Amino acid sequence: MSEAAPEPVAISAPTRKVILECRSLTRTFKVGEQELRVLKGVDFALLEGEIAGIVGASGAGKSTLLHLLGLLDTPTAGKILYRGDNLAELSPEAAAKVRNRDFGFVFQAFHLLPEFTALENVMMPARIGAGGFRWLADATRIEKEARDLLARVGLGERLNHQPTRLSGGERQRVALARALINQPAIMFCDEPTGNLDTKTADEIYALIEQFNIERGLTILLVTHSEALASRAHRVLRMKDGVFV
Repeated sequence: MSEAAPEPVAISAPTRKVILECRSLTRTFKVGEQELRVLKGVDFALLEGEIAGIVGASGAGKSTLLHLLGLLDTPTAGKILYRGDNLAELSPEAAAKVRNRDFGFVFQAFHLLPEFTALENVMMPARIGAGGFRWLADATRIEKEARDLLARVGLGERLNHQPTRLSGGERQRVALARALINQPAIMFCDEPTGNLDTKTADEIYALIEQFNIERGLTILLVTHSEALASRAHRVLRMKDGVFV
């Protein structure tokens, strides 16, 4: 009598590490003589390599949280930990270095510099991060990387166009390439498809997904769009300054 085959053993996927988290994060704004508490003690952890979507009504605190986590604003209280280090304790100069080196940003309004070409806009974060002497040594390499990124997002023939000569979708492709030029660990997307038609929005998000897969890029996405959020690996909902 033959022996029974052994039961298959399930092998779990490697546990992803926490790359960015906040603890008891609050943000209060002064409005005249009154205080407006936008974030009310938020706890959140972002995992390496995931796309996390945050949804909620206008005024829920989504963008405020993203701006705090991305070091575009400072919290009233609480901790922001990036790879275990408390970013809330950094000086403005040190925070600017982390923001430029480790984080990339894509906004609804694009925020491209109108006087510069698409290529120059993409190169700008690398130029700022490099500084004077290092920029002179690295300029050729950085320009090649910027050209490659623009080709990757479908704008290889539009390198020398200024933003006013580009469509909304093309501007967002430039913004996406700019966010990636320094090879960040985390990309923050604040309503990245909010100004785009459905077809263009799908194309932009498909590019975001591809960079997530190819680079292991961690992405925090803030959106009003339930359809867009549903494509994230994980969805969180905010209401009145807290997750619900």
